[in-house]
Amino acid sequence: MKDIKEGEALPARTFKPDEVQLFMYNAAIWNPHRIHYDAPYTTEVEGHPGIVIDGPLQGDWLTQLVLEWIDGAGELVEFRYSNRRAAYLGETLRAEGRVEVVDPDTGDVRLTLAVVNEQGQTNTPGEAVVRFRPESGRPAN
Repeated sequence: MKDIKEGEALPARTFKPDEVQLFMYNAAIWNPHRIHYDAPYTTEVEGHPGIVIDGPLQGDWLTQLVLEWIDGAGELVEFRYSNRRAAYLGETLRAEGRVEVVDPDTGDVRLTLAVVNEQGQTNTPGEAVVRFRPESGRPAN
């Protein structure tokens, strides 16, 4: 944990889901909302410019980002996110994070997280707290 610095960026991940991934994800979470698979319905009835990428999927990407960063050296003890902007099929999105606070007494590291679109706008802001075990040291990069 001694190597973790406030202001340090987590390694970013990019995502560009396709129709099959969205279909499979929605089947897995039992989400039948047509905006995630039916383009005519999505554009003509709901008024979106295209198929909508799930908000929970973006939250899952943030979770994945954190879990890959800690690499088994700690545990995710708090996590929250909020979907603020719609994302659409064909967009490339980036999950990113930054270390905000390091508490060497508790082993807690507070992170800010975001899924960002191609224009640099935050679609999905989030926060997490990771607790590192004293003997584990810094997560492998």
